[in-house]
Amino acid sequence: MSDVTKIVSDIKNRNFKPVYFLMGEEPYYIDKISEYIENNVLTEEEKGFNQMVLYGRDVTIGDIIDNAKRFPMMADYQVIVIKEAQDLIKTIENLSEYVENPSPTTILVLCYKYKTLDKRKKLYKTIKKNGVVFESKKLYSNQVVDWLKKILAKKDLKIEPKAAIMLVEFLGVDLSKISNEITKLAVVLPKGATITPDSIEENIGISKDFNNFELRKAIGSRDVVKANRIINYFGQNQKANHIVVTVSSLNSFFTQILIYHSLKDKSSNSVTRALGVNPYFVSDYKMAAQNYPMRKVSKIIGLIREADLKSKGVGASGLPAGEILKELIFKIIH
Repeated sequence: MSDVTKIVSDIKNRNFKPVYFLMGEEPYYIDKISEYIENNVLTEEEKGFNQMVLYGRDVTIGDIIDNAKRFPMMADYQVIVIKEAQDLIKTIENLSEYVENPSPTTILVLCYKYKTLDKRKKLYKTIKKNGVVFESKKLYSNQVVDWLKKILAKKDLKIEPKAAIMLVEFLGVDLSKISNEITKLAVVLPKGATITPDSIEENIGISKDFNNFELRKAIGSRDVVKANRIINYFGQNQKANHIVVTVSSLNSFFTQILIYHSLKDKSSNSVTRALGVNPYFVSDYKMAAQNYPMRKVSKIIGLIREADLKSKGVGASGLPAGEILKELIFKIIH
């Protein structure tokens, strides 16, 4: 986040670099930085002749270099943005020669999504010397929740812990998807509002009662009726509740319980740090640990791995996803 802030601040102060290489697994910030450059370097009048967006699949490195060496028309700079630059992976190192001596009046932006440059090679080292290399890494679930709070604060909104978990459970760690849903909520909710599970259910369509968070809580408290009710709902709504996501969620939950058992200091602050969870949920882990001793948890993790294999067709003989989950939940609780 600090790297993004520094890049944006420099651009705002018109402290430009000749090359911006934006790479990594998380496309959200790659898009945001690229958009900021497109929207803020040139005036609307200057963009007509001096700003172009090209796509990696449609150009060669030679084409990019030829365009980058052009002089701007009636402007101090020209901006060239290469979207999907990862399509040039086989020839990208050939850009090194240009980056060694880039045009001072060209701002070249390469959006290299889902991949990274080899840091041992010449291109990476040359861009680091003469331009900017930004690596956008995937966030972990607990990091996404912190990121979510910061983004909402900018929109003058807050979010309840359970609502945040619901969003991350349903949308994963894809920041672009989460950002889109936040934008929708910001339109319908008043400034200063707190996003609740009801807000999520009403405006995004994620059930506040039938989701992986509630399933874990039911299993942790050994609430057989509630756990089965959720599993039945999942079986009837498999597109919105894919078994792979549920199995992964349960694996994370019981791995955290295993970590909880290993802690000497089980105070709220210690558990929060060790598990990477909000203090609001510490009591859930304490209850689960009481219901599932360490030896049982180890067996459960093995059962979850078996269910994962079955969900992928290994030893399941075409067993429906709902039945795999029912069998798993029965074995966990009993």
